Amino acid sequence: MPVTMSEDRFEELVGDALDLIPGELSDAIDNVVVLIEARNDEEPQLLGLYHGIALTERDFSHYGGALPDTITIYRDAILEMCHTEEEVVEEVAITVIHEIAHYFGIDDDRLHQLGWG
Repeated sequence: MPVTMSEDRFEELVGDALDLIPGELSDAIDNVVVLIEARNDEEPQLLGLYHGIALTERDFSHYGGALPDTITIYRDAILEMCHTEEEVVEEVAITVIHEIAHYFGIDDDRLHQLGWG
C-alpha cells in the first residue's frame, strides 16, 4: 500500500535531502532549480530526472545566460513504491543525491557502482 503524505511534508523531505549534501558540493551547485511534480508523463515510474548540461560537459564561453538546469523529483512515483514514511525519507534522499550527481557529470553506471543507483 502506497504511503500517503501531504505535498508540504514531501517538499520538506526534499529540502532535508538537499541539506545532506556536503557544503563544498552544495557551494558548487549553480543555476539549478529543484522541482517536485506528481509524476513524469512519459515514464510514470521515474523517481527523478536531471535536465541540463552536466558541469563536466559545459563550455562556459557559451553557457552564460542559459536557463537553469532542473532536477525534478516525482512525488507519486516515490510514494507508490514505499510502504512507510521512513522508506520515503530514504528514497527521497537517494533520488535527490542521484540527480545532483548527474549535475556533476556522474553517470548511472558509476552511481550504481557507488550504491546510489
